[in-house]
Amino acid sequence: MNGPKISVIGAGIAGLWQAYTLAYRGYAVHLVDQERIPFSKAASAYAGAMLAPFCERETAPPIVQDLGLRSLDIWRSTFAGVVSNGTLVVAHPGDRSELIRFSRLTEGHRVLDASDVAKLEPDLARRFETALFYAEEAHVDPAAAAGFLLRTIRRLNAKVTFGHNGTEEDADYVIDCRGMGASQDVTALRGVRGERIVIQNPAIALKRPVRLLHPYAPLYVVPWDMGTYMIGATVIESDEQGPVTLRSALDLLAMAYALHPAFGDARIVAIDAGVRPAFPDNVPRVIVRGRRIVVNGLYRHGFLLAPALAELVADYLEGGAALSPLISEE
Repeated sequence: MNGPKISVIGAGIAGLWQAYTLAYRGYAVHLVDQERIPFSKAASAYAGAMLAPFCERETAPPIVQDLGLRSLDIWRSTFAGVVSNGTLVVAHPGDRSELIRFSRLTEGHRVLDASDVAKLEPDLARRFETALFYAEEAHVDPAAAAGFLLRTIRRLNAKVTFGHNGTEEDADYVIDCRGMGASQDVTALRGVRGERIVIQNPAIALKRPVRLLHPYAPLYVVPWDMGTYMIGATVIESDEQGPVTLRSALDLLAMAYALHPAFGDARIVAIDAGVRPAFPDNVPRVIVRGRRIVVNGLYRHGFLLAPALAELVADYLEGGAALSPLISEE
C-alpha cells in the first residue's frame, strides 16, 4: 500500500464509500465501527436507496442533483446490482396540481399518458391518467449494496474492525463518518427521523420506484426482490430513536393502499425508523480539521451522494482537485 494510512470511522453508506474509494486508490485503510453487527444501527440501513438525482431536485438545491448524477455514474460502474429502470411519479386526478408542480421543479422527465403507464407498470394500468417518468434514475437494495461494498473493501486488503470506538494512533488521516454519532463535535448537525414499512406481496410486480404525490402525505414505494417493497416518505424533525408512530404507520399504509388496493393483502415484514444527520440547508459538508476530515450531513441522500463525496475527499487528499464549495477547512 502506498500513501498515507487512513482510518475511516463509521460503516454506514458514507463510511463504506470512503473506505472503498481510498482502498481502491491504494491507500492503507482501516474501517472501524462501534457496533459489533454491521449496519445494525446505521441510518442507511433504513434507506429506500433510490438513486434519483432529478426527483430529489424538487426540494434540494442544484448541487445535490449535480453530485447525484456523478454518484449515479460511479454506482453503475462499481456495483452490478444497480437497477436502472427509472422512477415513475404519479398522482390521482384530484392531486393533478401536485404532478404539475413536481414537473416544474424537476428536469430529466417525460410526461406519460395512461397507456404509457400501463406499458411501464402493468399493475398500475387504468389507475393513473398521467405520470412523469425519469428514465435515467435507478435504485439499489440497500443491504445488498452495503454488503457488496464491505466485501470489496476487505478484498482490497483494507482492515475492518467492528465493535471498536477508536482509530489507529499512527493514522495519517481520520475520516469521520459517524453521522449522528458526531453531533457533539459538529456544529449545527441535527437529526431528521425517517420511518418506513417493509411489506411483501408477490402478487404485485412493480419494476421501479413509484412516487405517489399528495399535498399532505406523499409516498414512495421501492421494489426489492421476491415481491418485497419498502414504503417510506416521512421526514420528521427529531433525533429521537424509537419505534414508528401510529400516525406515520397509518399514513404510509393508507397511501400504499391508495397506490394499489392489492397492497392491502400484503404481509408486513418490518416497521422501523432511523435518524438521519442533516445540516440546516440539508446539504452535506466535508469539514477539514487538520488530519481529521468530517464527512456528514447527508440527510435523506446517503446512497445518492456517498460515492461522489468519497471521490471528492480522495481527490482532496491527493491535491488534485480545486477546493469544492462543500469543503471547508478549520
